[in-house]
Amino acid sequence: MHLAHYLGLLHRSQTELARAFREIGEHHRDEPDVYHVCERLAAQCDDHARRLEPFVRRYSEEAPQEPERLHSTLFSGTRSGGLGLLRDLHDLYLMAAECDISWTVIGQAAQGARDTGLLEVVSRCESETATQMTWLSTRMKQAAPQALVVAS
Repeated sequence: MHLAHYLGLLHRSQTELARAFREIGEHHRDEPDVYHVCERLAAQCDDHARRLEPFVRRYSEEAPQEPERLHSTLFSGTRSGGLGLLRDLHDLYLMAAECDISWTVIGQAAQGARDTGLLEVVSRCESETATQMTWLSTRMKQAAPQALVVAS
């Protein structure tokens, strides 16, 4: 069964996303909404990883290095200023999209395996990941005019 590959991918991706939310929230503390929302979303990602653990034990976990590579490719350190915030949020969005599609794929596998417990976890966590992506998209739209048009 190759479900172990995607469980490992998603489990690690959630952990990396939590770390990235914290890193960016802390770096952009001068934006109170960014700091507080990133902290809350990081805790949500930690919860997602925790909810996956029983299934990781049941199906095993192949732990591919992709999430760490994605994190290190996107984050060679946080950036400063308005454009830096926009780019950091953009990177978070890409990492969240990785989680989002992984939830979808695992949900399909859970249906095929008739694993109602995993389906319940996917349903809850997939909707929270979609909400994370919506916030990131909205916050990027808010930051873009200032960062891209107004001279610094």
